[in-house]
Amino acid sequence: MLQSLDAAAVRRWASTCCDELAARRDEIDVLNVFPVADKDTGSNLLATMRAGLDAVLREDGTQVAPGIAAAVLARGAIRGARGNSGVIVSQVLRGLAEAFMDGPAPGAVAGSAVAGSAVAGSGVAGSGVAGSGVAGSGVAGSGAAATLRRGLRRADELATAAVAEPVPGTVLTVLHAAADAAEEAASDDLAAVASAAAAAATHALSETPKQLGVLAQAGVVDAGGLGLVLLLEALVAVVTERPAQFEAAVSVPARDAHTLQVGREGGSEEYEYEVMYLLDGVDEAMVATLRAELSGLGDCVAVVGTGDRDPLWNVHVHCSDVGAAIEAGVRAGRPHRITVARFAEQEERATVGHRFVTGHAVLAMVSGGGVAELLRGEGAAIASATCGVTDLLAVLAGTRARQVTVLAPPGAPVEVAEAAAEQARDTGQDVVVVPTTSAVQALAAIAVHDVERRAADDLVAMTEAAAATRRGELTVADTEALTWAGRCKPGDVLGMVDDEVVLIATDPVTAGRQLVDRMLSVGGELVTLLVGADAPEGIGAALVEYLHSAHPEAEAVCYDGGQQDSMLLVGLE
Repeated sequence: MLQSLDAAAVRRWASTCCDELAARRDEIDVLNVFPVADKDTGSNLLATMRAGLDAVLREDGTQVAPGIAAAVLARGAIRGARGNSGVIVSQVLRGLAEAFMDGPAPGAVAGSAVAGSAVAGSGVAGSGVAGSGVAGSGVAGSGAAATLRRGLRRADELATAAVAEPVPGTVLTVLHAAADAAEEAASDDLAAVASAAAAAATHALSETPKQLGVLAQAGVVDAGGLGLVLLLEALVAVVTERPAQFEAAVSVPARDAHTLQVGREGGSEEYEYEVMYLLDGVDEAMVATLRAELSGLGDCVAVVGTGDRDPLWNVHVHCSDVGAAIEAGVRAGRPHRITVARFAEQEERATVGHRFVTGHAVLAMVSGGGVAELLRGEGAAIASATCGVTDLLAVLAGTRARQVTVLAPPGAPVEVAEAAAEQARDTGQDVVVVPTTSAVQALAAIAVHDVERRAADDLVAMTEAAAATRRGELTVADTEALTWAGRCKPGDVLGMVDDEVVLIATDPVTAGRQLVDRMLSVGGELVTLLVGADAPEGIGAALVEYLHSAHPEAEAVCYDGGQQDSMLLVGLE
């Protein structure tokens, strides 16, 4: 039995949490009716914890202090937090991390900067929580037990501050009960305190339908609360060094008439979208302004930060004007990792009552915004070519498809895709990675995709279509070099076919004409042009006009690809 938590124990706890959330994800998803019945709380909690675990596993854990490991876990979870439940759990992890560090770093932001609920003076100092109303209220004891007491109380503060309008009967109620039980535990033994917190959380979970009418009407307990109970029971398993025993019940007691008449208390159904993004380059005053703007646009507003000297913020809101929510972030700082979910689509998928609702899907990893829209329009799910394993896993899960074909450009994206595919297979999703050396090959592959065809046959058809597509490219030389077409100078336009330089020119339009001439010399029926972000204005229209006159036998189409790494991509089928 552990008497203290080191970095290895923190990693085991995070890993155990992920294992148990994965095992009960579908069960938690089914329970999810508040604040929006989008049936994704289990998936969101798992994605959030996996993001934290991935961050910890990337660290060299041999000499890492437990406080550092906990801080890395919390920051990773904040970066990868999904949905209301993920945001709240990220702040639970932050609270525990601050207790390990014996208080937040100097200059840490107060609370979580959420409208109407910031916790004034919430810095952790010494063994009490300064200015939080709990200093000297049961945070007695020493060592790991006292740290856990402080951590759960700080988590209680931060999680409450992460919700614009806290209501009883949610994960916040379960967390508050756990923090109270930890403070009141008579023993200073770590296992005893952890067990008391888990037991109180389990009891509080069973009471949630009496406090929140929408739960009583559905006959379920709070989904986020169940997720938190699993996290606490995982901690008990790690501390006691015994197999996990997850016995949290999901049934509810008899419901009286008054409880059934309680109205919906949050997450108004009038808003169509959930918008989330990460934000940096802002201070607390800017966050306060952002918080006010988002509160005017919708509800379920949460703006939570990492609390360190260079804070990263996770922004969450339910609204109908997606553009306005994102523009508010732009005015405040630098938003990135923007995700938008439409509740109607999530609810439609949830009614199926199963994790997988389609047989086969295609996911394309791309770098150009125009290319992404083209592929999305053809029915492909989209992930950034620069995303990590955790983000890609989230997109894979979001397809709700039993079998997924991933179209990935060469190099790091293929490696990320293979790693994500391996993890996805462990959860029962069959994922196959098909390398594509150019965006035009991805377009050719998705063009022959047929959801009605057997997945194996569809995979063969897409692979053959990609392989049969000749690819050309116009790019600008940045250094002097010797190529197969001669010596080039910086600024020269290089024409390439299948990665080989075949021409050097000074004018992009002239180079484009020569390139398509060379490619069509061996025949072809369809020429696809993808214009890059830095291409000269009008180059696409000029080349289409030239193809119509010089090569009437070939159909020509041109799109704004938006790719950064090439002036023009050419596909020939």
